[in-house]
Amino acid sequence: MSSTPIEHTAQVAQQTVLVVDDEPTARVALAARLTRLGYRVIQAGDGKAGLEALRRERPDLTILDWMMPELDGPAFCERVRQDPELMTSQILMMTSHDQPEQIAEGLARGADDFLSKAASKYEITARVQAGMRAATLIRRLEDVTEEIRRKQEVLERELQSAARYVESLLPTQGTLLPGVQMVHAYRPSLGLGGDLFNVVPWSDDVLGLYLLDASGHGVSSALRSASFSTFLRREGLLHHVGSNDPGAILTEANKQFPLTEDGNYFTIIFARLNVLERRLSFATAGHNGAFLHRRSGEVCWLARPNLPLGFDGSTTYVTEDLPVEPGDRLYLLSDGLYEVPGVSGELWGQERLEQTVRTFGSCPLNDVVSGTLAEAVRWQGHEQFPDDVALMGIEVGLRVSHE
Repeated sequence: MSSTPIEHTAQVAQQTVLVVDDEPTARVALAARLTRLGYRVIQAGDGKAGLEALRRERPDLTILDWMMPELDGPAFCERVRQDPELMTSQILMMTSHDQPEQIAEGLARGADDFLSKAASKYEITARVQAGMRAATLIRRLEDVTEEIRRKQEVLERELQSAARYVESLLPTQGTLLPGVQMVHAYRPSLGLGGDLFNVVPWSDDVLGLYLLDASGHGVSSALRSASFSTFLRREGLLHHVGSNDPGAILTEANKQFPLTEDGNYFTIIFARLNVLERRLSFATAGHNGAFLHRRSGEVCWLARPNLPLGFDGSTTYVTEDLPVEPGDRLYLLSDGLYEVPGVSGELWGQERLEQTVRTFGSCPLNDVVSGTLAEAVRWQGHEQFPDDVALMGIEVGLRVSHE
């Protein structure tokens, strides 16, 4: 059903048309007709003045004559399309020559539509309304884009704040116990991730170590990891588990952290290092990123086939033991490090990761950790990892017992 004249006037009351024509009679006549249709009309007598009015008034639609001195219609259009602030302006070009070649040239140089100077009042009304509809859609899109940009800025600030909080939970690098050194590297994807690792001091001779990975990325994963880290504090483990046995810790965590409604879960390795007894005890839950690099050069991966936490509340996780000697190094890492794709799509893989660590040999631990991360970056060809990347290296020094 068509609008009544009153309804149409209400619809266009806030819309502005800029008429640019060097012929005063034609310009005034068109402006009068547009005013009767309910539009606010601005006039300019040449292209240069029209461009100034366009910048100043930002009209919804510009009706532009082709032939004008100094700055003709096509040149006007080109100027507008080259200006980032004006480039979305709607331009209706008027011409007394509606040849296909001329129309093609005008469209190529930036006009949105054409209007013959001999057009009837009905065609003028229809083409102006069509231009206004396009202008309204563009304005709405610009408003939505600006709102998204503002929200994105707020979100990025919040993500940066959350990322700083997550990083504040990470352990301080350096001496953990007499003779035990630790170095780590952490690269969350998209500014915030679900990987988290830390140290649990049990006594002067016993140290707990863990690396957990929450499925997914973003705020939700990071918050779930932060919540889990509270459970993994010494006080929380003594309260809920009553011991520092890795298998018992994961068995209880499996009950405490079931699958979420969205199917999210944790993988984790929890290790206990007894420097006095020279023994490493560990348990894993769906986590394959840990290996012991012995001073002799042997590499022993700590991966075991079992379920991540939360899939089956009755699952019991078992503790395993390995002897450690002075000079041995333990590496805990997230799968985001060795599953990084190269430019061809091939993953870096555990074998290349292991070979990289072997190549560094007995270099300082800090060099091994930073160099391994750099090699993963080189493999993928850029700095931003697609998944969270965490790498923690722990070295058992030459002195592992009290004097």
